[in-house]
Amino acid sequence: MAFVVKSVVGGQLRSLAGGLGGGEGGGDGEKAADGAQGLSREEYEELQKQLVEEKMERDAQFTQRKAERATLRSHFRDKYRLPKNETDESQIQLAGGDVELPRELARMIEEDTEEEDRASVLGQLASLPGLDLGALKDKAQSTLGDLKQSADKCLVM
Repeated sequence: MAFVVKSVVGGQLRSLAGGLGGGEGGGDGEKAADGAQGLSREEYEELQKQLVEEKMERDAQFTQRKAERATLRSHFRDKYRLPKNETDESQIQLAGGDVELPRELARMIEEDTEEEDRASVLGQLASLPGLDLGALKDKAQSTLGDLKQSADKCLVM
Protein backbone atom coordinates (compact mmCIF):
# COMPACT_ATOMS: atom_id res chain seq x y z
CA MET A 1 0.00 0.00 0.00
CA ALA A 2 2.80 2.42 0.93
CA PHE A 3 4.52 1.61 -2.35
CA VAL A 4 1.46 2.57 -4.40
CA VAL A 5 1.00 5.84 -2.51
CA LYS A 6 4.67 6.68 -2.82
CA SER A 7 4.74 6.01 -6.56
CA VAL A 8 1.63 8.08 -7.25
CA VAL A 9 2.43 10.99 -4.92
CA GLY A 10 6.19 10.86 -5.52
CA GLY A 11 5.81 11.11 -9.30
CA GLN A 12 3.47 14.10 -8.97
CA LEU A 13 5.75 15.84 -6.48
CA ARG A 14 8.75 15.34 -8.77
CA SER A 15 6.94 16.78 -11.73
CA LEU A 16 5.69 19.69 -9.60
CA ALA A 17 9.19 20.43 -8.27
CA GLY A 18 10.62 20.17 -11.75
CA GLY A 19 13.24 17.58 -10.82
CA LEU A 20 15.00 19.97 -8.45
CA GLY A 21 16.18 18.94 -5.02
CA GLY A 22 17.97 15.78 -3.98
CA GLY A 23 15.48 13.23 -5.27
CA GLU A 24 16.08 9.52 -4.71
CA GLY A 25 17.65 7.25 -7.27
CA GLY A 26 18.59 10.12 -9.63
CA GLY A 27 20.87 8.16 -11.94
CA ASP A 28 23.55 9.39 -14.29
CA GLY A 29 21.08 10.31 -17.02
CA GLU A 30 19.40 12.90 -14.84
CA LYS A 31 22.74 14.30 -13.65
CA ALA A 32 23.98 14.65 -17.22
CA ALA A 33 20.75 16.38 -18.19
CA ASP A 34 21.07 18.71 -15.19
CA GLY A 35 24.68 19.49 -16.11
CA ALA A 36 23.71 20.19 -19.71
CA GLN A 37 20.89 22.53 -18.75
CA GLY A 38 21.35 25.82 -20.57
CA LEU A 39 23.92 24.40 -23.01
CA SER A 40 23.36 23.53 -26.63
CA ARG A 41 24.14 20.00 -27.78
CA GLU A 42 27.41 21.08 -29.44
CA GLU A 43 28.56 22.91 -26.31
CA TYR A 44 27.70 19.88 -24.18
CA GLU A 45 29.63 17.53 -26.49
CA GLU A 46 32.61 19.91 -26.50
CA LEU A 47 32.53 20.01 -22.71
CA GLN A 48 32.48 16.22 -22.52
CA LYS A 49 35.36 15.97 -24.99
CA GLN A 50 37.39 18.48 -22.95
CA LEU A 51 36.74 16.51 -19.76
CA VAL A 52 37.93 13.30 -21.41
CA GLU A 53 41.11 15.01 -22.67
CA GLU A 54 41.87 16.42 -19.22
CA LYS A 55 41.39 12.97 -17.69
CA MET A 56 43.78 11.44 -20.23
CA GLU A 57 46.40 14.11 -19.43
CA ARG A 58 46.07 13.43 -15.70
CA ASP A 59 46.39 9.70 -16.29
CA ALA A 60 49.51 10.22 -18.42
CA GLN A 61 51.11 12.42 -15.75
CA PHE A 62 50.24 9.88 -13.08
CA THR A 63 51.76 7.06 -15.12
CA GLN A 64 54.91 9.13 -15.65
CA ARG A 65 55.25 9.81 -11.91
CA LYS A 66 54.74 6.12 -11.11
CA ALA A 67 57.46 5.23 -13.63
CA GLU A 68 59.84 7.79 -12.12
CA ARG A 69 59.32 6.30 -8.68
CA ALA A 70 59.81 2.79 -10.08
CA THR A 71 63.05 3.93 -11.73
CA LEU A 72 64.27 5.28 -8.41
CA ARG A 73 63.38 2.04 -6.62
CA SER A 74 65.11 -0.05 -9.29
CA HIS A 75 68.20 2.17 -9.00
CA PHE A 76 68.40 1.48 -5.29
CA ARG A 77 67.77 -2.22 -5.87
CA ASP A 78 70.72 -2.30 -8.27
CA LYS A 79 72.84 -0.27 -5.89
CA TYR A 80 72.21 -2.54 -2.92
CA ARG A 81 72.07 -5.73 -5.03
CA LEU A 82 68.48 -6.55 -4.12
CA PRO A 83 66.22 -8.71 -6.31
CA LYS A 84 64.37 -6.91 -9.10
CA ASN A 85 60.66 -6.23 -8.92
CA GLU A 86 58.54 -7.07 -11.98
CA THR A 87 55.86 -4.48 -11.17
CA ASP A 88 58.44 -1.70 -11.26
CA GLU A 89 59.72 -2.91 -14.61
CA SER A 90 56.19 -3.06 -16.02
CA GLN A 91 55.46 0.49 -14.80
CA ILE A 92 58.60 1.74 -16.52
CA GLN A 93 57.60 -0.01 -19.74
CA LEU A 94 54.09 1.47 -19.58
CA ALA A 95 55.56 4.95 -19.44
CA GLY A 96 57.62 4.40 -22.56
CA GLY A 97 60.66 2.51 -21.32
CA ASP A 98 63.25 5.26 -20.92
CA VAL A 99 62.24 7.30 -17.88
CA GLU A 100 64.45 10.05 -16.53
CA LEU A 101 64.46 10.97 -12.90
CA PRO A 102 63.47 14.46 -11.87
CA ARG A 103 66.43 16.75 -11.18
CA GLU A 104 65.81 16.77 -7.43
CA LEU A 105 65.86 12.98 -7.18
CA ALA A 106 68.92 12.67 -9.41
CA ARG A 107 70.74 15.24 -7.27
CA MET A 108 69.85 13.30 -4.11
CA ILE A 109 71.25 10.09 -5.60
CA GLU A 110 74.45 11.84 -6.66
CA GLU A 111 74.90 13.24 -3.16
CA ASP A 112 74.41 9.77 -1.65
CA THR A 113 77.00 8.20 -3.94
CA GLU A 114 79.49 11.02 -3.26
CA GLU A 115 79.08 10.50 0.49
CA GLU A 116 79.62 6.75 0.10
CA ASP A 117 82.72 7.34 -2.04
CA ARG A 118 84.15 9.64 0.61
CA ALA A 119 83.36 7.09 3.31
CA SER A 120 85.22 4.28 1.54
CA VAL A 121 88.97 3.68 1.84
CA LEU A 122 89.61 4.53 -1.81
CA GLY A 123 87.60 7.70 -1.39
CA GLN A 124 89.83 8.70 1.50
CA LEU A 125 92.98 7.87 -0.48
CA ALA A 126 91.78 9.87 -3.48
CA SER A 127 91.31 12.92 -1.29
CA LEU A 128 95.00 12.88 -0.24
CA PRO A 129 97.06 15.46 -2.11
CA GLY A 130 99.94 14.23 -4.28
CA LEU A 131 98.71 10.64 -4.50
CA ASP A 132 98.44 9.03 -7.92
CA LEU A 133 95.95 6.17 -7.73
CA GLY A 134 96.82 4.96 -11.22
CA ALA A 135 100.48 4.51 -10.32
CA LEU A 136 99.51 2.84 -7.05
CA LYS A 137 97.26 0.41 -8.91
CA ASP A 138 99.99 -0.44 -11.44
CA LYS A 139 102.48 -1.05 -8.63
CA ALA A 140 100.03 -3.36 -6.81
CA GLN A 141 99.36 -5.36 -9.97
CA SER A 142 103.07 -5.77 -10.75
CA THR A 143 103.72 -6.89 -7.17
CA LEU A 144 100.92 -9.43 -7.44
CA GLY A 145 102.39 -10.72 -10.71
CA ASP A 146 105.83 -11.07 -9.07
CA LEU A 147 104.30 -13.03 -6.19
CA LYS A 148 102.60 -15.42 -8.60
CA GLN A 149 105.87 -16.04 -10.43
CA SER A 150 107.77 -16.69 -7.22
CA ALA A 151 105.00 -19.04 -6.05
CA ASP A 152 105.38 -21.04 -9.27
CA LYS A 153 109.12 -21.42 -8.60
CA CYS A 154 108.61 -22.46 -4.97
CA LEU A 155 109.00 -26.22 -4.46
CA VAL A 156 106.94 -26.33 -1.25
CA MET A 157 103.79 -25.06 -2.90
